[in-house]
Amino acid sequence: MQTFMKIPLATVLCGLLLLLITLCSANDNNSSKPRDKSIPQKTLPYGSRGHGGCFCAPGIPGLSGSPGPAGSPGNHGPEGRMGPRGKKGDEGVRGRPGAPGVKGPAGPAGPRGEKGEAGSAGSPGNKGDTGARGSQGPPGPKGAPGPFARNWKQCVFKKEDNRDSGLIKECIFKKASDTTGLRVFYSGNLRLYNCHRCCRRWYFTFNGAECSTPGAIDGVVYMIYGHGRKKDLHRPRHIEGVCEKIHRGTVRVGFWVGNCAGYGSADANTGWNSVSRIYVEEVLPPQA
Repeated sequence: MQTFMKIPLATVLCGLLLLLITLCSANDNNSSKPRDKSIPQKTLPYGSRGHGGCFCAPGIPGLSGSPGPAGSPGNHGPEGRMGPRGKKGDEGVRGRPGAPGVKGPAGPAGPRGEKGEAGSAGSPGNKGDTGARGSQGPPGPKGAPGPFARNWKQCVFKKEDNRDSGLIKECIFKKASDTTGLRVFYSGNLRLYNCHRCCRRWYFTFNGAECSTPGAIDGVVYMIYGHGRKKDLHRPRHIEGVCEKIHRGTVRVGFWVGNCAGYGSADANTGWNSVSRIYVEEVLPPQA
């Protein structure tokens, strides 16, 4: 039974087919039905009635032999050339975002970058609330007098002075600035006596020197036909001016009497029977 199962199926089928053909041929030869000669008969490929094919049919094949041992594997052939690169495939569906990773340690500080361009000015912010008033600070040091603060002094005296030459009165003044000027004037009684074509000069000095910028501050009294005690006129006089470029600090303002240029000595009198005053004031520099 095991031997029969080893016969190939195609061989079994071919044997059954040959047996069927043989049976059919025997049936045709034994038929009593007369043949119609008017109807042409078909000729089969293996004879006039298909019997010739049976003479060439193979016999029943023999039993298959047992399979031989498997052959040894052949050598690995050379690697073939790389084929052409295929077309880029369609982009796949974007995956879901992954979970955030653990924050790593901070890296070292990088080098300082170049200064960027200034940004545009922002819109003004809202005005904040007024803060509480702070406590009053201590008073600051006293400053120098401002340009509009008046700094003045007057020296008043009631004393008749009969000297014909020399210092009559000195008034000490404290000047605050180097750029300011000093305005001075004398107001009082002056006179000449018992002379003809005579002259006396009253003038101011600053620290012992007459003013040079812009010039001397003085006044003269001249008389004619006064000899023989014909004239003894006492008159109120006013001599005034501003001296510039006097350094700040203490200034000794003096009022003097002396000779007129080109005239000799004469009998002078200052402050007869009245009050005399020397006025000193620090004033702003002149305009350009």
